Amino acid sequence: MVSTISVPLWLFLIIALLAAWAVGVLLLAPGMRWFFRRRINTVIEELNTRLKIELPSFKLTRREVLIDRLFHDPRIQAAAEAHVRETGEPLVDVRRRINRYAREIVPSFNAYLYFRIGYWLAKSVARLLYRVRLGYADEAGLAAVDPKSTVVFVMNHRSNMDYVLVAFLAAEQTALSYAVGEWARVWPLQALIRSMGAFFVRRNSGDPLYRNVLSCYVAMATEAGVPQALFPEGGLTVDGALRQPRFGLLDYMVKSFRADVGRDLVFIPVGLNYDRVLEDRSQLLKLQEDRRRRGALSAVSVTLTFGARNLWQMLTGNWYRFGYACVNFGSPVSMRRYVAKRGVDFTMLDEDSRRREVEALGRHLMQAIGSVIPVVPVALVAQVFRVDPDKARTELEIKSAALDLLHEWKARGAHIYIPRQDQDYAIGVGLRMLTLRHVVEERDGLFQAVPANLPVLAYYANSIAHFTGEIAHAVPVAAAAPVVT
Repeated sequence: MVSTISVPLWLFLIIALLAAWAVGVLLLAPGMRWFFRRRINTVIEELNTRLKIELPSFKLTRREVLIDRLFHDPRIQAAAEAHVRETGEPLVDVRRRINRYAREIVPSFNAYLYFRIGYWLAKSVARLLYRVRLGYADEAGLAAVDPKSTVVFVMNHRSNMDYVLVAFLAAEQTALSYAVGEWARVWPLQALIRSMGAFFVRRNSGDPLYRNVLSCYVAMATEAGVPQALFPEGGLTVDGALRQPRFGLLDYMVKSFRADVGRDLVFIPVGLNYDRVLEDRSQLLKLQEDRRRRGALSAVSVTLTFGARNLWQMLTGNWYRFGYACVNFGSPVSMRRYVAKRGVDFTMLDEDSRRREVEALGRHLMQAIGSVIPVVPVALVAQVFRVDPDKARTELEIKSAALDLLHEWKARGAHIYIPRQDQDYAIGVGLRMLTLRHVVEERDGLFQAVPANLPVLAYYANSIAHFTGEIAHAVPVAAAAPVVT
């Protein structure tokens, strides 16, 4: 017997949605989890045989487990109880904040996404924009690093491309974990960055409870052998020169280090330099105290205009890559050897003494970074014009002055990248880049710096100014000349 049952449309839609949800949860989701887990395990097995630095189990642990481990760490619980005694805040509220901070900080590394998609994307973007070159590497020193050590790449910070460039070049060695600022905590970028192994950091947070949670996570990751990348400067250079280092994350890494127990902690200095930094003019604007701050819409508009202009140049065949991007890897700094040489034990120092030792270590690392920053063509030619920016020079005079600088810097141990091993070509490339960007102009066979773009010229000269000991003013004293876009 067949009968017809009528139901309201709204009820039918609810039943259909529930049925679709059940099919997804009970049938499709388990199959997809099995498929992706199988692919991830295949990647991990391949990586364990290919990577020179081991991928620690901590990095592959599920995020919820890491959050729970961080939340229940004795150091965090002790900090919570101390906070309650000092402030009178209810313990349940303090623990709720700790849980929120832990969820904010802890990443969710996905090996498949990092090494299959992330590596391909980083390589494609880097090679699309630049002629990427590995200039110098202390191969003997790098080969001698114990694979079970905790490796931290410490580098100068010139551009947001630094993340992409170093992750791409280091992917044959290991998977890096970065500390990323709050600017990236937007959907869907936040989930993508977390899956690449990065953890979020609130810059200049005055909340001691948050700093305790962050400190504990960094210490846990370091003790577990997670390879990390650290920018001691704490942010992008504004005038092109190396900034004074900041010691927060460095302190978190070393304050529980013991030379006689566990892994060695090895810092690898990395120097980066570009013929063109995408953010150069926007960074220079920060030096103008009376500038009008751009809103979010204005920043997006400028970015879209820049992208559209370059896309049009690509389509019309008039686009050139942004010159050379060069990376150097210096000699590793082993903390076991470092503390033995200085006769120091970080775990036995009081707060002030440890801070002084961390500052000494930070300065040592910054010197090591500075010594391996590559001299690239644009920076070389910018140094020639920096000496006397008002002087008009012939191409022959420019090349003669540049060659004199090359010989001087080589004697000081600087690492100079010479494209095609041709010094004449290298100087010509730098001059052409500055001319195309209207930083230098040519008139009747003479080249002269454009007054309005002297800040840009100083910005690139400053990238290697530590070899000469003279930092150029990125903004004229009068601050009257605008930065031309």
